[in-house]
Amino acid sequence: MDTKQGTNSGVILVADDEPEIRQLLRILLGNRGYQVIEAANGRDAIRMAEDHPELDLILLDIMMPELSGLEACRRIREQTKAPILFLTARNTERDKGEAYGMGGDDYLAKPFSQGELLMKVTSLIRRYRVYGGAGTGEGGDDTGKWNSAADALTVDAKARRVKKQGREVKLTDKELDLLLFLLGHRGEILDIRSIYEAEWQSKYMPSSDNNVMVYIQRLRKKLEDDPVNPTLIRTVYGRGYQID
Repeated sequence: MDTKQGTNSGVILVADDEPEIRQLLRILLGNRGYQVIEAANGRDAIRMAEDHPELDLILLDIMMPELSGLEACRRIREQTKAPILFLTARNTERDKGEAYGMGGDDYLAKPFSQGELLMKVTSLIRRYRVYGGAGTGEGGDDTGKWNSAADALTVDAKARRVKKQGREVKLTDKELDLLLFLLGHRGEILDIRSIYEAEWQSKYMPSSDNNVMVYIQRLRKKLEDDPVNPTLIRTVYGRGYQID
């Protein structure tokens, strides 16, 4: 894998008590253009988060000395909205539930692939910048809300709520994530491969087309006035999907 492909910018805190893991992540993320700062335990992670309000992402281990990653996450969440990605060998459903309950945004079990990690890093930072305080682009505002008068639709990304004609629309987590991804690329034509690899965080295969198409159809049924003739999520034939 060529870790030097692509360029990014942003500040990432890596909190892990294993020096080898910190070194791996420092090299991997540094080669992608990110600035990496480090912490060796939970208390240091809290202090580094306080000292660096410009953080775009926090990578946090759960089992650390001084203070666990879970408690560190809870206290860090009190001072920043930057996304928190847990990297840990603990991989039970209970562990995941505790991580999300403390304010974590995503979870990746060790050992992890570099490709999957980089996809999660890119996705979390992009969403944070678009919806978490760095502006939402045309049609949105700095509260993370997006409105479409033509479709009588309101999306509140921070609250993870969608309303149509004033009534709340129940979306699954995957449906909402897909909608936010499309909104984050308003005006762009997104091909199925790009959508799948960003949102399913897996390597694209020809059979992956069906996953994307099914979820696009689900969104249209819930959000469009006429799902057969969509005006919100448009199909650009031969190229992909687009929200204007």
